[in-house]
This record gives sequence, structure tokens and C-alpha cells, in this order.
Amino acid sequence: MTRTVSDLVVERLAAWGVERVFGYSGDGIDGVMGALRRAGEPRFVQARHEEMAAFMAVGHAKYTGGVGVCLSTQGPGATHLLTGLYDAKLDSKPVVAIVGQQVSTVLGSAYQQEIDLVRLFGDVCAQFTQTAYTAEQVPMLLDKAFRVALATRSPTCVVLPHDVQTAPAPDPRAHGHGVMVTSPGLRPARLVPYEEDILTAAEVLTTGERVAILVGQGAYGAAEEIVELAGRLGAGVAASLLGKPVLHERLPFHTGVMGHLGTTASAELMRGCDTLLIVGSNDPWTEFYPAPGQARAVQIDIDGRRLGARYPVEAMLLGDARETLRALLAVVKHRDNHAWRERVESWVRRWHEIAEERAARPADPVNPQWMIRSLSERMPADAQVSVDVGSVTYWYARHLRLPRGVPAHLSSTLASMGSALPYGLAAKLAAPDRPLIALAGDGAMQMSGLAELITVAARWRDWADPRFVVCVLDNGDLAEVSWEQRETEGEPRFDTSQRLPRVPYVDWAESLGLRGIRVTSPDEVERAWDTALAADRPVLIDAVVDPAVPLLPPLQEYEKIKPMYAGLAAEDGTLARRAEEHLRSERADEGYDDPGS
Repeated sequence: MTRTVSDLVVERLAAWGVERVFGYSGDGIDGVMGALRRAGEPRFVQARHEEMAAFMAVGHAKYTGGVGVCLSTQGPGATHLLTGLYDAKLDSKPVVAIVGQQVSTVLGSAYQQEIDLVRLFGDVCAQFTQTAYTAEQVPMLLDKAFRVALATRSPTCVVLPHDVQTAPAPDPRAHGHGVMVTSPGLRPARLVPYEEDILTAAEVLTTGERVAILVGQGAYGAAEEIVELAGRLGAGVAASLLGKPVLHERLPFHTGVMGHLGTTASAELMRGCDTLLIVGSNDPWTEFYPAPGQARAVQIDIDGRRLGARYPVEAMLLGDARETLRALLAVVKHRDNHAWRERVESWVRRWHEIAEERAARPADPVNPQWMIRSLSERMPADAQVSVDVGSVTYWYARHLRLPRGVPAHLSSTLASMGSALPYGLAAKLAAPDRPLIALAGDGAMQMSGLAELITVAARWRDWADPRFVVCVLDNGDLAEVSWEQRETEGEPRFDTSQRLPRVPYVDWAESLGLRGIRVTSPDEVERAWDTALAADRPVLIDAVVDPAVPLLPPLQEYEKIKPMYAGLAAEDGTLARRAEEHLRSERADEGYDDPGS
């Protein structure tokens, strides 16, 4: 058989070290599919929907540190990729999308499934989107797509019309005017700031009396350096949601996640500091940062576009987190700052008391905080965790303590529901010998998780460790939006929009050959985790939890919380009464005695 451009595409993917391509087939990408079949490597992973394939590619990039690759046909296949690619863009992950297109001769004729794909992907893949019109272009376009994705930490796209896919592969020795011969491969360089910038940053940090460090996903690999610097400065450390897995949260000076989903200790840290070091974070919750002018600030980031973008920064350090922190450690001396550190550690201890009290509080039937918190002591040391978007994100942020080295990822900046299962599958396929725990709400599970559970069922027998535990917080409600309606609008919960249909999750899992466990009592929670983590196959835990447990931002004055009470007052029934009782109890935990209590 004549070697085609599609064979060249697959060879180029292999040359870039791609092991898996996530996608869904269609006639517009048949040429590449045929080449994948002939080559056998990279492996093709069939998702249930192109959006899930894109999320898998993002998950692959997050868990492995490499480039994720997704594949789709033209038309609806292409449009379905967009949400996952926006997830990559907003969380700064390298993903390459390869998208089929109708034959070149019909483009512009309003042909079936014809969409202007360069325009369609022009925003989400703003750094690089191109269509190949000749066979000779293809190696160059693929090389550039990978190089740009890595260099800019963003998604890119190559569009392949069907006639180009099936054309004979060009002569790799071709040499002449207008023929671009390129090669694969890119190793990122070490990037460190200028010495004078390091000295300026060191001066800011060492003159501070009350230093806080905010750690984001850009600090991965720099945990030891952060701990050492925090020790020298007597600093407290908080994490962005994406930065939660960077440091072990059992450190006595680690205040936990900052922001709306965060802890009271992190709120106290940001309120009380006079100096702020931001390491690899672009966290958008600016109202939880120190007030402008309160703190002198230093920021470390590998992307200069982010320096000074969230808080006024005095010393901007453009560089790799680990290398830059090492440079700082070379000039920052140890200082006696025990009083501040003791205050920070007292806030941490108090937060852990609050969190434990909240998780133990009775609920109807199960407290979702207890469901997630009880996992902490049972988490396998080699586990991987994927987290969906919704109320489950709050409980993950506040209650799940990750063992050192356990990665956990979610769609953070885009905050797209339905990401836990495809993320988890990507993680499991990359490390089939490690257990995977996916945390999702019932809204996300109904949106896409039920479908991707089919993918789990189709693949688990190939995994060295078959454990893939899906925990569904089943409260029959789109709980995060219900609480947002109360908090931001002062509106009552809109039952028609918020109520979810009941789904027999356990029956569905067992019909696929998996195991299902239903939890309807707090006494069943620990046993459910133990059983699931000892099982010989994937397990779905249907945890029936209480939608009345509030999603309360930390340490807010009554005027901020007042709309919640107004929304609940406009609701009828026991749910609203229970929710108000929970709300008042949790406010009292933080030291507030709201009017009317």
C-alpha cells in the first residue's frame, strides 16, 4: 500500500513521544484512523464523546506533564472538542488537536458538515491553528503545533482535509524553494531571573514581619524549596485550588486552599500578612488576596504575562519556580519570626477543629463533608485523584488531605462539569498500576459520567491495578448553583432548574460488570471506602448526601452572607429550614452570631 500523509502523521506523533490519542471516529478523519490501525502505536483511545476526548487529552497533560493529543472528524466532531480545549487554554496545558475536514475542493461551498475550522478554533487555539492544504505542509505544521503547545502551555490545532490525509506522503529528502523541512523535539530550557531581581525580591521578603506564600500549580516540583524558604522566613503557606497537591497539607504552617472554596486559616493568613510571595499561581479570587497596599509582594512565574496580573507586585521574577526559589535561598538568611509563625499555626489548628466539627455534624442522610474527609486516612499512598466541578470541589478543597506525591487534578479555571471521569481515565491509562479515585457530583455524573463509565467498563481488565473508584455525591440537586442563587442573588432555590432526576447509579455500574455500593447512613461511609479500595474491579459509590449543607465562603461579614438567609427565607419546606440551621451553625464555628439566631 502506498504510504500516505496519514501514515506520516502517525509517525510524527510517535516521534514526539505520543503514546495515546484520544478521540472519536468519523468519515472526515478516516485517513488518520487507518494509519493508526496500521501502525498500532500510538494507541487510540475511544471516548464516548469528542468533548470527553478533549478532557482526556487535558488530563493526560496534567497527570504526565506531556502533550495531550485529541482527534476528531469535521463538523460536529470539531465543535464538540471546544470545551475540553478551553479547559487546556485556561489551565495552561499543552494539547494538540488534530481535526479532519471535508476535501479541499468543496471548501467554501457550504458543503455538508463544512465549518470554517480555522475561525472556529481561532480563539481557543489562538497560539497556533492552521489547515494543511498540501502534503508537504503536514510535517512542518505538526512540528510547529507541538512546539507551540509546549512553549506557550496552550492548545493548538492542525486541520487536515480528507484529500490531504489520503495523498501520497511527500519525499522527506525534498529540497527546494518553498519546502519547509522541520524536525520534532523540544526540551524546555532553564529560566532564571536576573541576579538584581533576586536581590530585590530577597530584600522585600526579609524585611517583612508577617510573610505569606501562595502556592499554585506552577510550583510543582519545588515543594522542598518552598518549605525551606517558609522556614527561613517564618512564613505561612496557602495554596490555590490548582496548587493544593504541591505541598503536604499536614505541615503545621500550611493553611490549606485560599479563596471562596478555601479555609478560615487561609483567609486569616491573607488578612494578616504584610508580605506576599506568589509562586506559580494565577488564582482569580482576588477579593481573598491581601487588600491592595496591605502587603509588599514578590511573584515568581514562568509566564511573564501573569506577573503583577492579580496583585500589585514589587519584585517580579520571571523564571522556573524551583530554579528561582533556589536562587532566593542562596541569599535569604534565616530570621527569627516565631510570633507570626505561631499565629499561623494557631489558625491552622483552629481550622482543623472547625473542619472536623463540620464533617461530624448530623445531616440527612449523610454529610458530604464526612464522605470526603473520611477518605483522607484511607487514601493509598500511590493513588491518583480526579475531581469534578460543583459542591464536591468545596469538600475536596477543604477536607481531603492528599498524601505526599498523590496528584489531584480538576477543571479549575474553566470550571467545567463532567471532567472527573475523562481526567481519571487519562490518569489511569498513563499509570495503570496505580489506583484512581474520581470524585463527582450527581449533576456531573448525569451530564457525562454515566457514559464514560462505559469506557471504564471496556478497559479495566487491561489495568495492572483494577481499582478505579468513582464516588458520586448524590443529593438530587445542582447544589453549587442552588447556593449561588441564594448567595449572590438573594433568590430562593429554583426547584425546576435545580432538581435532578433520581438515577440508579449502583444498578448502572453493576449492569456494566462493575461493582456498586450505596451509602445512606454515616455509619456506612468508612466501610464503603474500605470495600471499594480493596475491590478486584472498578467500583461506583452512590453516596446519598444532604443538599442542605451550605457552601460557605470563609470569614465573611454578615452583609456578605445576608442574601443567603434572604434566599432561604423565601423557600418553603424542611430543606430550607435544615439549610438555615446548618448555615447558622457553620457561621458560629467561625465566631459569628448572625442576627436572628
